[in-house]
Amino acid sequence: MTLPQPNFERLLTVFWRRGEPDRVPFIELKHDLEIVEQVAGEPMTGLSDDPGEELRLQARHYVGFCHRLGYDTAAVTPVIPFRYKRVSAGDTAGTSRALRSWQSESDGFIATMEDFERYPWPEPADVDYGPVEAAADAMPDGMKIVARKSGVLENVAWIMGYERLAMALYDDPPLCRAMFDRVGALLLGVFETMADMEAVGAIWLSDDMGHKTQTMISPDDLRQYVLPWHKRIAAAAHARGKPALLHSCGHIEAVMPDLLDEVGIDARHSFEEVILPVTEAKRRYGDRIALLGGVDVDVLARGSTDDVRGATRRILEACMPGGGYALGSGNSVANYVRVENFLAMLDEGRRVGRYASAR
Repeated sequence: MTLPQPNFERLLTVFWRRGEPDRVPFIELKHDLEIVEQVAGEPMTGLSDDPGEELRLQARHYVGFCHRLGYDTAAVTPVIPFRYKRVSAGDTAGTSRALRSWQSESDGFIATMEDFERYPWPEPADVDYGPVEAAADAMPDGMKIVARKSGVLENVAWIMGYERLAMALYDDPPLCRAMFDRVGALLLGVFETMADMEAVGAIWLSDDMGHKTQTMISPDDLRQYVLPWHKRIAAAAHARGKPALLHSCGHIEAVMPDLLDEVGIDARHSFEEVILPVTEAKRRYGDRIALLGGVDVDVLARGSTDDVRGATRRILEACMPGGGYALGSGNSVANYVRVENFLAMLDEGRRVGRYASAR
């Protein structure tokens, strides 16, 4: 097959200028390895006996996967050796990984300042940028990395356990301040390092701040502990001439004015139909920031290909006018997404996603 010619300028037109490139670009926070394996027809695990080398090889394969599908970018993350307590259960997805694991919401490593002092905090030298560097080596001309990493609230909640964090916000504000500042300072340095890399075209902070009906912690606590670090991370990207993207799941409307006016994000990602459809976000915020993705993961997972094509067309019809939009899922292409639906979304984007000025 003839490989597409990537052009990261399409995304810069979307991020910076909220403009109309020749066609709607594609973007994803991530694709699960099982999806990559199915589409690419090659393994993404068991590539090396060395875990670090395995991650580097996966990053190289992932760049090729994104290139072949017509992306102008691949979102790649470094490894920060935070320790979390995780729980697992059987994975019932069609492309099962045997076990699905997630962070324990009730238990973590830190409940007191003594725990904070004992915790094995990673130092900047402990961060493994190998996957980002491997992706950079594999990048074809015209393509750039969007360097992503989980954020300040996420990591604090994962290290402490969400329930413990919620109680500590009332019972032990000094511990919360120490936690957020320790995590925030490390993440700031990580994003500064990645933004300095020539192959990185933008940074993508992934920090889930909401659930279905409201923010995970109070808006005032977000303003006190979390958003100042978001602002510093965005400023670090801007100082290096690169856009700052935000991924956040959930209902975060209470802090959207802060994200726009104080933090200074350039684009927002993660949309669910039951919370805020991307089409409504376009109406509310499309003149101020770029909007990314929005094809609901539930439709991708359980709908027909016709359902997916229809949803994609409706989003493009609402979000293309005026520019500032990139096509993708509402969250990520998880291993329970039907592969034919994922490919139908991209195909529909190719079919109807060209701007009139480029035809």
